[in-house]
Amino acid sequence: MSQTVFKRMLNALSFAHLGESLTLTQKDRALGTAATAPAAARPQAAGKGDARPQPRSQVGLYLGSELPESVMQYVLQTCIRLHHGLTVFSFQSEHDIDALLAPHRDALAEAGIGVRSVALSGDPTKTLASTLKRRSDVAFLVCNESGFLGHRLTRGAISPDSLPVPVVLVAARGEAIEHGATPLPGSVHAA
Repeated sequence: MSQTVFKRMLNALSFAHLGESLTLTQKDRALGTAATAPAAARPQAAGKGDARPQPRSQVGLYLGSELPESVMQYVLQTCIRLHHGLTVFSFQSEHDIDALLAPHRDALAEAGIGVRSVALSGDPTKTLASTLKRRSDVAFLVCNESGFLGHRLTRGAISPDSLPVPVVLVAARGEAIEHGATPLPGSVHAA
């Protein structure tokens, strides 16, 4: 594993938990951002006609045919804590992506989280890896532990080293896959 990938993985993991133990001022200082405006004063998410720039860093979400509430809550809270935007990667159609995100649009807009979607096609592993390599703004990728990508990563069918960013697997409450004493490979971490 290259030093750059390792550094990105450690940064993503440390920032994922940063908001749980620090005050707002300490988080802003650690993340190198200006003081955060109160939630009520945050700007709304960028609409299609809005020319406001997206946040520099993005949380990636691998979206399959379903979007469990636990995965979306993790993504929403992480984007808020890290002041990141959201980029959705999926092999579903744009219409299906919009339908899966529709119940969460109000929460995303209220939190001021801009959403981009990237429709993928072709070989799932190779296409996702090459797309992520071209997207240096994606800090890490979140996916459903029991979905296609999560299942393949936990079973070893896909090497985590084949993906250029760390992957966070989110399990539905009470439904985490039992990993026992065996650590997850590479840069795969269950949340």
